[in-house]
Amino acid sequence: MTEQCLTEPQTESQPDYRLLKNRFRGYYPVVIDVETAGLNCQTDGLLELAAITLKMDENGDLAPDQTYHCHIRPFEGAGINPESMKINGIDLESPIRNAIAVSESDAITGLFQMVRRGQKNAECQRSIIVAHNAAFDHGFVMAAAERTKIKRNPFHPFGSFDTATLSGLMFGQTVLVKACQAANISFDGKQAHSALYDTERTAELFCYMVNHLKALGGFPHLAQNVEKFDRTF
Repeated sequence: MTEQCLTEPQTESQPDYRLLKNRFRGYYPVVIDVETAGLNCQTDGLLELAAITLKMDENGDLAPDQTYHCHIRPFEGAGINPESMKINGIDLESPIRNAIAVSESDAITGLFQMVRRGQKNAECQRSIIVAHNAAFDHGFVMAAAERTKIKRNPFHPFGSFDTATLSGLMFGQTVLVKACQAANISFDGKQAHSALYDTERTAELFCYMVNHLKALGGFPHLAQNVEKFDRTF
């Protein structure tokens, strides 16, 4: 049913959902994960940031696209919570880390530049953060953008797609590793709390859920699909 709907001639009432701009009401989804020096986005340091943009293939399946990743020097006066540092395992004194770490301003500028390019190429109207427990990552990105006064923030100021919530709905699991296991996505616990690794797994998980919903006939949500489903009960 879904494949037939996607290949039929498109009408004004039936957008071409093989185009990313039509799948999420004009939003351009960007998967993000951050590692931080605490839980307060206003006072604690942003230490690592990773982002993966998404694209649609010719069949209308969602897939990872471009990747952005950087280690970040905490802003001057940033709080550093020892308990948070134990969890993320980041060594702020590491010579290797210090050699590659960038300022918060450079990190956010690079992120916004990549996202704006992808958003424009996909003909989307605005970008939206996809993350696991998204309020946390969204808060730190927005706080960093405000601190650094970076203009032209592409992201919705408060909206996000939370894969923890979506995983709870689809799998009955809200922990990232458990949700990945339910989706048959490999997860190496030793690499957890690396912003890049967690972003890669979250992107794979989000794409799986979106594509699986389509494969089951749950999207596009058309009246004839609902009527057919109702007749089975």
